[in-house]
Amino acid sequence: MKLKIIKTEKEYELALQRLDEIFDAKPNTKEGDELELLALIIEEYEDKNYEIAPPDPIEAIKFRMEQMNMNQSDLATILGHKSRASEILNRKRKLTLEMIRKLSKQLNISSEVLVQEY
Repeated sequence: MKLKIIKTEKEYELALQRLDEIFDAKPNTKEGDELELLALIIEEYEDKNYEIAPPDPIEAIKFRMEQMNMNQSDLATILGHKSRASEILNRKRKLTLEMIRKLSKQLNISSEVLVQEY
């Protein structure tokens, strides 16, 4: 395949097909080099054409809690009140700036994610 910057959806689809064909190529081979370049070209096209929206703040909190094996009581410890943790997780209370700062620090979630509307 002749490698070039992807400009159309059709070129993108063809690049994905070729990537699939050579996916298991060995490094430092002709196909391995093609695979690396193709991946970079595809990534550039996707970055320009397929914006990924940041996650919902509450879903981000729940996901991070799951990753850290935390429960609602652990979240309550961060936020200060058990009822507040429940209200946040059930979307009955909005996050305050103080909560966002604590959650960002303790759960390592970007404050940019936590300040979004939900």
